Amino acid sequence: MKILPTLLLLALPALAAVSGTVVNRTTAQPAAGVTVVLNSMGTNGFEPAAETKSDAQGRFTIDHEVQGPRMVRITFEGVSYFQVLPPGSPSTDLTLDVYNSSKQPGAAKVSKHLLAFTPTAQGDLTIQETYLFTNDGKTAWNDPQGELRFYLPPAARGKVEVNATAPGGMAVPASLVKTSSPDVLAVDFAIKPGETSFDVTYSVPYTAGAPYEGKVVTKDDNTYLIAPQGVTLAGEGLQDLGTYPRTQAHIFGLPGNTYKITLTGAAVASAEPEAAAPGEPQDDSQKISAILPRIYGNIKVILGLALAILAVGFTLLYRKSSDLSTPSKEPNGRGRR
Repeated sequence: MKILPTLLLLALPALAAVSGTVVNRTTAQPAAGVTVVLNSMGTNGFEPAAETKSDAQGRFTIDHEVQGPRMVRITFEGVSYFQVLPPGSPSTDLTLDVYNSSKQPGAAKVSKHLLAFTPTAQGDLTIQETYLFTNDGKTAWNDPQGELRFYLPPAARGKVEVNATAPGGMAVPASLVKTSSPDVLAVDFAIKPGETSFDVTYSVPYTAGAPYEGKVVTKDDNTYLIAPQGVTLAGEGLQDLGTYPRTQAHIFGLPGNTYKITLTGAAVASAEPEAAAPGEPQDDSQKISAILPRIYGNIKVILGLALAILAVGFTLLYRKSSDLSTPSKEPNGRGRR
């Protein structure tokens, strides 16, 4: 089955020069001396094919023929930026944006935090936390100690899967960093200007009706607990926001930074998500990012988040969790890996 895609890529015509300008959007000036790497599609994904450096005006040209999809990668102040060039797309006069980086968050903050609780047939409770960062500034937050911190309950036994999506990018595995607190982990993934999302998934043993406790260690503007159709969630101090009509997912607002809840029932499969409109993002993590800027002050649209969250949750429900010690080999927006 792997032979056909390879043959199709080889059948594509050779593509010539890639050229453009690297612009520092923090200073609004061309970025000189930046390494620009052209990657071609190989058997293990995108692999380096050629590279050059931008000149004093930020201009660059890579006159190297490759076949199939290409990706341009540039690293600036420890943060990597990617632009995929599908076959047939323009490859000259590109504008590649970079930003100054800082160890301080600056304008970056968690604008939305959603926790979906799904009991499984295997007797586990799968918890997916989705964090949406907004960075309205002109500086990338790049802290080697991690930008996102989250609580991982001891019952998860250190097993957790984290995927991150940079602005305009695709979800990729993200690396974890241990902190001084044994139950708090950090995610090493730069927060660029725009919207960045993180999906954190782990499982704990589940007994219907038994209390489950958790906490939030980030400074969130809005935190929501979500129970899929067929599951009843109860807890003191929660703000009942009702259900989303199509999926019947129940949403609760969390006013504090701790919760103690009970869950009963079993998840019921929901209807297939609606297809995205032309020009809209196709994967669910991107849909969430596209919807969120429009939800402020609109509770009906807030309820609509259930559809996107449950779609992501059911997709990841039976995905094998990775051990904390397993390193990531995917590009994740960080130049030092």
